[in-house]
Amino acid sequence: MFRKAAVTTVSNGSYLQGQANGRLPSMDSGQPAQEGKVVLKKKVTLLRGISIIIGTIIGAGIFISPKGILKNTGSVGMSLTVWTVCGILSLFGALCYAELGTCIKKSGGHYTYILEAFGPLPAFVRVWVELLVIRPAATAVISLAFGRYILEPFFMQCEIPELAIKLITAVGITLVMVLNSTSVSWSARIQIFLTFCKLVAILIIIVPGVIQLIKGETQHFKNAFAGNDASVMGLPLAFYSGMYAYSGWFYLNFVTEEVENPEKNIPLAICISMIIVTVGYVLTNVAYFTTISAGELLLSKAVAVTFAERLMGNFSLAVPVFVALSCFGSMNGGIFAVSRMFFVASREGHLPEILSMIHVRKHTPLPAVIVLHPLTMIMLFSGDLYSLLNFLSFARWLFIGLVVAGLIYLRYKHPDMPRPFKVPLFIPALFSFTCLFMVALSLYSDPVNTGIGFAITLTGVPAYYLFIVWDKKPKWFRKLLGK
Repeated sequence: MFRKAAVTTVSNGSYLQGQANGRLPSMDSGQPAQEGKVVLKKKVTLLRGISIIIGTIIGAGIFISPKGILKNTGSVGMSLTVWTVCGILSLFGALCYAELGTCIKKSGGHYTYILEAFGPLPAFVRVWVELLVIRPAATAVISLAFGRYILEPFFMQCEIPELAIKLITAVGITLVMVLNSTSVSWSARIQIFLTFCKLVAILIIIVPGVIQLIKGETQHFKNAFAGNDASVMGLPLAFYSGMYAYSGWFYLNFVTEEVENPEKNIPLAICISMIIVTVGYVLTNVAYFTTISAGELLLSKAVAVTFAERLMGNFSLAVPVFVALSCFGSMNGGIFAVSRMFFVASREGHLPEILSMIHVRKHTPLPAVIVLHPLTMIMLFSGDLYSLLNFLSFARWLFIGLVVAGLIYLRYKHPDMPRPFKVPLFIPALFSFTCLFMVALSLYSDPVNTGIGFAITLTGVPAYYLFIVWDKKPKWFRKLLGK
């Protein structure tokens, strides 16, 4: 049913086949590697792991538009509560992934854990949706924010042309792809630098906000829970906005095989990163409300820019640059991590064989990186990306909830599996229930978009039987798949 383990071969003198099947000896198995085998090297240290997580989580959202949560909660107090709760929930989910990453020492993140717990069909559906829609659309959205804000200082007095935004965005996407194809070390170093820039940008907002609080600017916090009551319809959308802002805590698990001492570094990197991000996000929102009222925040196109213009004068010109660098860091971290999911899925026989190739000199999964380039470009120059992400936001949390439910299942299915890091059972139970409950509630609150996303996800089922199960494929079709 699956592609048989491929023999280690040289292709055009430039690539070597990676571990062809995920169930062959891994780098952590203690079994000898085949002679001449090229593998992804362990170059992700604790600091680089923290930078991957923080650098991917903190994108444009916290700087541009926290109004999604405020709009759907109805009050300042409730919005800050949702920001805090989403941070705690994300920490719970991250701790669950820390356990999975230390007991299943294979890269691939969601895909690998679903494969181990529930088998090939749901795992294939997950990687199918990620490759065709979620990752290209998500990369295009964050890249468009990069393009818009990198041009902002040059168009202060007029509207930025849409074509200029898309062209500079295309350059940014290409640059990220080239960087991740060329060197793991340089990609990681740049990610550390960009993470530092993000934290500086957040401090630039938090410090003046704290000064405003000391001066007694608390008028927007009076009657903080007064306003429009949060509805059952709005809460799942508010949580989606909050969880989307925190999404990225799972990306280190996509590169498990490249992490030094994963039993120690994965849990540490996840805990340190989530504490920093949660505290930073809540304090940033508090800082906004020291200067901007709830009504003004809802009208602002870019909250951080509005905040900086009121408190910092000409220094506010630096904020768009920091936002652009933040977006670039999210692009870089996302491509770095998700390309490993495609690499592992190919290794398991669920994607074309070429995607499990590793560059023989650069030791990067070059084909798994490059495959995203044309798909992202198509998304960039196509229709409404934000609607597409709304269609599929439910799919992301559905599968994350399924992964964490799989952790509970593996506790009973394989009780003797070594678990260097183990979370209390109530944490995965609460997190998976919350994810699945919000997914179910979104079907009620937004049936059209959620229904379309559900239909797109279901296309993975016939694709699985066509590409994976069907044995009597024509010769030309098998050749196209690299089989």
